[in-house]
Amino acid sequence: MISQTERDAAFDPNADRLREECGVFGIYGHADAAALTALGLHALQHRGQEAAGIVSFDGKRFHSERRLGLVGDAFSEASVIDKLKGKQAIGHVRYSTTGETILRNVQPLFAELHGGGFAVAHNGNLTNGLTLRRDLVRDGAIYQSTSDTEVLLHLVARSRKQHFIDRFIEAIRQIEGAYAFVGMTNKKLIGARDPLGIRPLVLGDLDGCPILTSETCALDIIGAKFVREIENGEVVIISETGIESHKPFPPVAERPCIFEYIYFARPDSIVKGRSIYERRKAMGAVLAQESPAEADVVVPVPDSGVPAALGYAQASGIPFELGIIRNHYVGRTFIEPTQKVRELGVKLKHSANRSVVEGKRIILVDDSIVRGTTSFKIVKMMREAGAKEVHFRISSPPITHPDYYGIDTPDREKLLAATHSLEEMRQFVGADSLAFISVDGLYRAMGHERRDPARPQFTDHCFTGDYPTSLTDMVGESAKQQISLLAEAG
Repeated sequence: MISQTERDAAFDPNADRLREECGVFGIYGHADAAALTALGLHALQHRGQEAAGIVSFDGKRFHSERRLGLVGDAFSEASVIDKLKGKQAIGHVRYSTTGETILRNVQPLFAELHGGGFAVAHNGNLTNGLTLRRDLVRDGAIYQSTSDTEVLLHLVARSRKQHFIDRFIEAIRQIEGAYAFVGMTNKKLIGARDPLGIRPLVLGDLDGCPILTSETCALDIIGAKFVREIENGEVVIISETGIESHKPFPPVAERPCIFEYIYFARPDSIVKGRSIYERRKAMGAVLAQESPAEADVVVPVPDSGVPAALGYAQASGIPFELGIIRNHYVGRTFIEPTQKVRELGVKLKHSANRSVVEGKRIILVDDSIVRGTTSFKIVKMMREAGAKEVHFRISSPPITHPDYYGIDTPDREKLLAATHSLEEMRQFVGADSLAFISVDGLYRAMGHERRDPARPQFTDHCFTGDYPTSLTDMVGESAKQQISLLAEAG
């Protein structure tokens, strides 16, 4: 049995969810560039809530406003937008996957380089960023932040190529990992996607003005049309002469992050022609086929579990009910001074709908289990509301490996599925039964027959241990751990 002491020791209400990544937005040639960028960032707020920033260019000089907090708090006043003059702008919402949450790490980052200013915003994580940083600092580079994104500024600055685009390409050829960059010079808007296309980036258009952004929902909010996705390994250069496309990497099969479909992307976004909402419903339907349970109602863990729960209910024929009500007016759960008060934190965000739950056999559907402590609290809440049975179903496979590409997952020893058997996990969360969608089932929900181990179509290392890039920064102090991790996966 899992002891209460073990649960208490692990309990951290702020750490038991997958952290959002970051969101980027850029627009070229529009008189309201900064205001539109702020609106676009509003639509991307789900990708990062710790900080937001915008850099614009007015034809003569760059203007920068970077703030901690939400987009609405930082850019709601007209006086702030008025400072961001110009017809081109880029913006960023951030969750600190690399670097502390301090103002000097808030993006877009900006530097005056040979030939003019350069601003850059980044979604993702560089797996050789620390190694490159050490080498650059050793050679005399002076860093202003602790963010891996600043590596790109230094690499571009040190390039001896004549044209900026050649300097930029030379720089990104030296970096590894996952990235979607949106950059801006005094003449150009630049977008780049990593060779595997792990992080998303799309091209849009508003009245003839090109837009680069992380998700299509940021186009919808301003009435822009979707043009196409930036291809994996592609660099696009937008200027007054039009849009140029460069392919500086050898062609490889695309492997987008599967968590964009499971959790990160907004449900109304379209990724690779797939509706996020419909894919999540399909995951729930497959989950119902793989792991049925006799129950009276299907209850989602809001908000992320709602589409999968709908799919589960439709496939199983069991009624869908809102057995948990989410309080949308609570920010981050408070870190309280005592364990007993800390345990109340989940009730700030979720409340049981007793009329739905009491006396019922319920199927709880959520998108993931990370540490398991929030899941334990949710199950306990259902029982306290009178649930007769609680069957927990998860629309992603067990998370057994940490991420190094922009998702802030805990170390492996803190991932519940990496350290506990399925039965131990069931005991930990306190459910009558517990089941996850299989990896092959997840691929079926995505429209594939199964996962091909020789040629997986997605970046799915959190479930499989199959890391698609070099993990250079893992060499050294954590080399043994990383070798062990990869050996277990293989």
